[in-house]
Amino acid sequence: MPSTVTQQQTAICSKILEQKIVAIIRLKQQADVAPLLDSLVEAGIKVLEITSNTPGFEQEIKSARARHQHILVGAGTITNIELAKKAINAGAQFIVTPNTNKHIVLLAHQHNLPVLMGALTPTDIANAIEYNADIIKVFPAGSMGIGYFKALKGPFDSANLMPVGGINLDNLNQWFNAGACAVAISSDFSKVIKNQDDKHALIQLVHDYLASIPTG
Repeated sequence: MPSTVTQQQTAICSKILEQKIVAIIRLKQQADVAPLLDSLVEAGIKVLEITSNTPGFEQEIKSARARHQHILVGAGTITNIELAKKAINAGAQFIVTPNTNKHIVLLAHQHNLPVLMGALTPTDIANAIEYNADIIKVFPAGSMGIGYFKALKGPFDSANLMPVGGINLDNLNQWFNAGACAVAISSDFSKVIKNQDDKHALIQLVHDYLASIPTG
């Protein structure tokens, strides 16, 4: 990270890197967000992102921050400045993009917020580093494979690379062994909680993920 980062940016990034898992919430119905988010927090998740293509994402970010002041709530799928402004106004504590956009970094850093910036190719990653992105989100990582990610760590060994897409319990440790600083989980966690059985199943799944994270 550049020398101009603020204490707030550093603290938020440190927590993300310490927790090693970001839970992505992407749902079709706004009413389903709070039950899922509350279940994830109850299970032990401390870093979540609510995507901009989830209906009412701004309201849900505000609500989540009010209910859970000890966790980090960020905004995901922030593809342009307009969405970034909405996310910041909603109180997002970090910004996640699927693409590489220097203007989003500039805006977020003006508000002391870190950016987890989407990048795929070596050129994307080099640009994201030049734009002072705080963490590089390699996306879609699963489509390219762990070998590709490991190859990226060669020239970019000092960068914080976080694979997103295709991460599951079966390959979680392989991604960390390949050099991932953290991972983000979407499909396994973005589930509609209809009843107590759904909630208990999700909580157990989260516990399995947390127990599989390498320490140190």
